Order: sequence, then C-alpha cells, then structure tokens
Amino acid sequence: MITVLAGGVGAARFLRGLVGIVDPTRITAVVNTGDDSTINGLHISPDLDTVTYTVAGAIDAERGWGLGDESWRVMESLGRYSPVRPAGSVAANTWFNLGDRDMATHLYRTARLAEGGSLSEVTAEIARAWNLPIHLVPMTDDPVATMIEIVEERGTRVIPFQEYFVGLRHSIPVRSVRFDGIDSAHPNFLSLIDRSEVVVIAPSNPLVSIGPIRALTGVDDRLASVRERVVAVSPIIAGAAIKGPADRMLVELGLEASVVGVARLYSPICGTLVIDRQDAALAGAVESEGMKCVVTDTIMSSPEISAELARVTLGAVLEKGR
Repeated sequence: MITVLAGGVGAARFLRGLVGIVDPTRITAVVNTGDDSTINGLHISPDLDTVTYTVAGAIDAERGWGLGDESWRVMESLGRYSPVRPAGSVAANTWFNLGDRDMATHLYRTARLAEGGSLSEVTAEIARAWNLPIHLVPMTDDPVATMIEIVEERGTRVIPFQEYFVGLRHSIPVRSVRFDGIDSAHPNFLSLIDRSEVVVIAPSNPLVSIGPIRALTGVDDRLASVRERVVAVSPIIAGAAIKGPADRMLVELGLEASVVGVARLYSPICGTLVIDRQDAALAGAVESEGMKCVVTDTIMSSPEISAELARVTLGAVLEKGR
C-alpha cells in the first residue's frame, strides 16, 4: 500500500503520475480538508475536488483547478443580487468562482452531508461517480478550518484560508496560521500509515496543505515511528513555489524558503527529501538536516514527468529495503 498525504494542485499532479506506474488500487490519497468552506450555502472541498478532477482527467489544465470545458452562467447571474445584499450578508458571493459543471459536485456533497453522510462516505461516493481508481480519504470527518492572521495598515485580522487565498489573491503578508477545531478532530488514516510500504508527502504547501494533516492528534508521532518509509517531494524549487504562496508564507513566518527550509520542517517525520535538479547544490545541506536527499526533475509539466517523479520518489524508499 502507498499512502500519499496531499494538498491541491501539486499533489494532484503527483498522483496523476503515480497511477501510471503502480496498481492504482494500492494508492490511498489522504487529502487536506482545512481549506473546506461554505460558499453560497454549499460545502466546498477544494483539495478533494482538485485531486478528483485531476486523476479523472477532467481538470482544467490551464487553471489547475475546476473542470475543463466549463461555463459560468450561474456566477454571472448571481451578480445581479450583490447590490441588494444587506450589510454583513455572505449571500451572492461572487469572489469564489464556481463553474456550472463543478457546482453539481458541491450540490451533491452538501445534500448528502445534510442527510447525515460523513465526509468520508460522501467523498467515496463522488470518487466512484468519477471512476477514480485510487482510494480518496479526507484527513478527518470533523470540521477543521485553516485560519490566516494577515497584516494590514490598520493592524491584523484573522480570516479563513479561502478569503486569503482567493478573495485577497494571497497578496497580504501573513503573521500566523492556525487550525480551528484541530484538537477535537479525529484523523481518518493512522492505521494506513502503519500498513503502508511507502508514505509520500506530496509537493504541497507544507504550512497550509500538509500542516493541517500533521496537526491532527497522533499523526506526527505515527509518521516518526515509520520515518524511514516516509519520503517528501519539495514544493520549493530554486527558492520559489511553482504555484501558490508557499515561498512567501515561509519567509513571512520566519522560515527559510528553500529545500533546506523544507528539510527542517519535515526531518522529524520523514527520512528522504526529493528535490529538483535546480537545487542540486543544496543536497549536502539537506542531508545535514538528517535526511537522505534525492535529486531529479520535479516540475510536473507533463504526465510523463509526473510519472518519472513518482517512480524516483517510490524508489528512494523501496530500494532501501531491497
């Protein structure tokens, strides 16, 4: 069994490659749900949906999220109601775009959760509807909210992650990150870690995609207990993130935006770090943090590169046991 701890776009592309080189039924993706939000009354699970659509071959490849061949008539029509919305209302939310086809997923999820289905049950149903060959598991069925403390001219305020990431286009400095509800949330996957030949930490934001998964009770201890079977792919390449604010967030929170900084974050729970060829000169510094370092191409610009990255990543652990 292969377990992948996953965020959004980077993890989804890694999984797209992984299903091409191993039996997909051996793969379980444990996906961050700290980004989940209620938008216009609908339960949105951005990372779960990005993984689903990507592995199903239905993602909008240019945007990296949502469905291809999408239309936006509902969002355009919703704009009519914005001028009449009372102060303080979150109705007629148009800053978070939901495509017409994509909205069907959110309608189904919201209705099933209202009927009493757990997020795990509903996620499995959605995965079957999209004929996913892998197992898809939300990190928890309990509500967890990633909250971002941002710095503005008038001081600081705390907002939900999607408001920071989408509404403000992650352009505002960050002072802190917290995960509301994390102390009472139960992880869905601790036994999977024990049974896995390899645990992969996908190339996702280590603070707000992998961070919530690790913050669940017992997860870091369980990962540390199988540390030599855990391998991470750095989401930072030559000091920058391919997509999203991971590099800026690391700096703003007093950490280092480099593969060495990633190694420091992951070394307590992970034995191997895979880095891009652009960072080959830092391999020794990564190993000084107590990790094995593997250098390869990590920019997943095609399914073929994703598959080769997956092959190298698994090999970094499996070859040690041979």
